[in-house]
Amino acid sequence: MVEVKRAGERASCRAKAAAYRGRMTTPAAAALPYAEFDGRPATEDDLRRALLVNYAHFTAMQVRGGRVRGLDLHLARLDAANREMFELPLDGGRVRGLIRHALENADTADASVRVYAYPRLADAAVTVMVTVAGPARMPAEPRSLMPVPYTRTAPHLKRPGEFGQTYYARLARRSGFDDALLTGPDGSVAEGAIANIGFWDGTAVVWPQAPALTGITMGVLERELPGAGVESVRRAVTLDGLGAYRSAFLSNSQGLAPVARIGDTDLTVDEALMRRLTAAYEAAPDEAV
Repeated sequence: MVEVKRAGERASCRAKAAAYRGRMTTPAAAALPYAEFDGRPATEDDLRRALLVNYAHFTAMQVRGGRVRGLDLHLARLDAANREMFELPLDGGRVRGLIRHALENADTADASVRVYAYPRLADAAVTVMVTVAGPARMPAEPRSLMPVPYTRTAPHLKRPGEFGQTYYARLARRSGFDDALLTGPDGSVAEGAIANIGFWDGTAVVWPQAPALTGITMGVLERELPGAGVESVRRAVTLDGLGAYRSAFLSNSQGLAPVARIGDTDLTVDEALMRRLTAAYEAAPDEAV
């Protein structure tokens, strides 16, 4: 049962959260998010524990009008990761209630929301942290990616504190690229630092088959593209085989963006393809949290 705040307490929560509502921003410009732990405003002790306990999992979503595309995929991701990491289910109804509670106290229905699950030390249960920040959208400009020799441990799990991804993303930017492309020792393409990558061979969208996180936007597209007349397949993709693909794109919870270059390989920015992908994604039903 989610705790219901008294009017004065709720007003205080909303005052604290006022800085986070109503702005369309990228993560670099975002203010610190409003946070709740198990339905109550975060304390210093809560945040200290979250900082020091690195064994956790999370999902990130964009909420518009209190609704989310792929909400079922977010809830399934959280439950599956919780069972694997903590040997406990994570009830979707509980998660939805905590998201609604945090959005209400942040006084917004449009937001970037993250849901984290941490082990609770006092008993065999998990603590759920919900953060609420301003809504965000992936920049639409074509991106350049620097291939890096790195893949994540247990890549199917979305986890905080990913040093390797952050390290290589920063290295890529210092080298004149927009982001990093994670690759295996055999040159297999896996994923972007914080996004999935898809390729277009002229007839189908091809997702790399190497171990990677199945992003929610990727999952939504895999469901929706066939109905839009676009084949979607998973196939091995390698750096030395990039010439087989005309175009590429990135996808994550903030949207889609074309890829113009991977290393020394130039790719065509196919605006018609991006419109088809965007239309397929936006045609997916959203669901109230």
